[in-house]
Amino acid sequence: MAGTLVFRGCGCLAGIALNIIMDGYLSWENKTIDDFSENIISAMYERGFVFTRLGKGQMAQTRSVRVDLNKFELSSENRRVLRKVEEVQLEIISLPHPNYDWHIHKLGFDFYTSKFGPNTFSANKIKELLTSNTSNYNTLFVYKQNSMPIGYCICFENTDWLHYGYPFYDLNSAIKNLGIGMMAKAIVWAKENGKKFVCLGSAQNPSAIYKTQFAGVEWFDGEKWRTDMEELKKIL
Repeated sequence: MAGTLVFRGCGCLAGIALNIIMDGYLSWENKTIDDFSENIISAMYERGFVFTRLGKGQMAQTRSVRVDLNKFELSSENRRVLRKVEEVQLEIISLPHPNYDWHIHKLGFDFYTSKFGPNTFSANKIKELLTSNTSNYNTLFVYKQNSMPIGYCICFENTDWLHYGYPFYDLNSAIKNLGIGMMAKAIVWAKENGKKFVCLGSAQNPSAIYKTQFAGVEWFDGEKWRTDMEELKKIL
C-alpha cells in the first residue's frame, strides 16, 4: 500500500462510497490515531481498520478478513497443511528487532518483487518496519527449519488481536504450501495464546480467497462483519 493519492467515488458497497488508493488498495476511510492505548486500537480493528505501513498511527478501513478464534477449529485441510510444516519452528521476536540482519529485508524484497512485481515493497521499508520506533508493527514471526530462518511475518499484536500483516518466505524452499502453512501456524499460536481475533489483512481481489478456508472467518463489508463467503467471492 505504497501510494497516497486517493481517487474518490470510484464505486460503492453497502451504500458507502469507496476510496481507492493509487496502487489499487480498497479503502473506505483513512485515519491517523495518536492514542495507542489497547482499547482504542482494538476498537479500530473491530470497525474494519488495519494498521498500514505508510506512517505511525495510519490506519485504513478496508474489506478486512479476520478469524474469530472462539469459532476456530482445525479442519482436515488445515491439518494436512500443518503436517507439511510440522518441522518448521515458530519464534516470536518483539520489535524493534534487537539483533537485525540485512538478510531479512533481502528475503522480503526478493519475495515481494518476485510475487508482485518491482516497487511493491522496498528493502528500506521492510528494515524501517522492523527497526524503527515509528513502525505500527510490534512483533516479528520467524519461521525456521533446522534453526535457519525460511520465512517471516511482520505483525501487530495486543491482548485480543493478532494482525498477520506482511509475510514473506524463501520461494525456493522445498516445503510445499509454506505460505499457507505459516499462516495456519500463526492462527494456532494466536488461539493458544488467548487472542480473540486474527486479522489476515484484506480481501482485495480473487487471490485473497485462500484466506477464507479457516473456520470462524469473517469479512468486513464497510458497515459490519459478515460470514457469507459466497457473497465475498461474488464481490471479488
